[in-house]
Amino acid sequence: MRSIRLFTDAPLEPGHTLTLPAPAAAHALRVLRLKSGDAVTLFNGDGHDYPARLVAASIRDVRAEVTSRASTARESPLQITLIQALARGEKMDWIVQKATELGVARIVPVTTERSEVKLDAARGGKRLEHWRAVAIAACEQCSRNVIPAIEAPVELSTWLMTTGATEPGSRWTLHPDGATCARDLQATPGELLLAVGPEGGFGENDLDALHGAGFRGLSLGPRILRTETAGVVAIAALQALYGDL
Repeated sequence: MRSIRLFTDAPLEPGHTLTLPAPAAAHALRVLRLKSGDAVTLFNGDGHDYPARLVAASIRDVRAEVTSRASTARESPLQITLIQALARGEKMDWIVQKATELGVARIVPVTTERSEVKLDAARGGKRLEHWRAVAIAACEQCSRNVIPAIEAPVELSTWLMTTGATEPGSRWTLHPDGATCARDLQATPGELLLAVGPEGGFGENDLDALHGAGFRGLSLGPRILRTETAGVVAIAALQALYGDL
């Protein structure tokens, strides 16, 4: 039996009936073709699943009654923050989607000296809203009930100056010449920061800033991977070695 999960940005409690928000309602009716009486699982990002049943399923009225609450352990003990240089086109969507599926705790989109993608405040806000929707859809698919935090795009140097210096956890920069391989990290459950450069890699100024903030070089082997591949591969390797894969 398929498991249907829908996100709703509202408080959820067993015994309560609520009207589903427009995105969830449209997905339930137009894509999933659900009907009154069908079972669904709701989640709002608080770490719980809420089994529910549709009590109304019409174009103007989609309501669900929450029947119970379930505590499920799907978050990795390795809390990874992905500091990802902005990628072109749909590559960034793919990165957000796969990073979410692999269990990252937070994503920080950054611009660097070699970044080809530049976003002003208005475009950055729209992209942030879009990425959050991508992450929510990924959580619906992969059964996560905690949505990774996604921050507004920021200059790498600014992020390092304002928050990077005080961030807890071990710090690593993906680099072909990194002195450490993933299997040699000897990481323990906790927080880990992973910085991934743009097409063309981090520039010298970026590397100096990262090194000054305590980031060390991490190698993924003899082959150079694309920006949309490198972070996903690193996260998968780290989760397999030190997380929950």
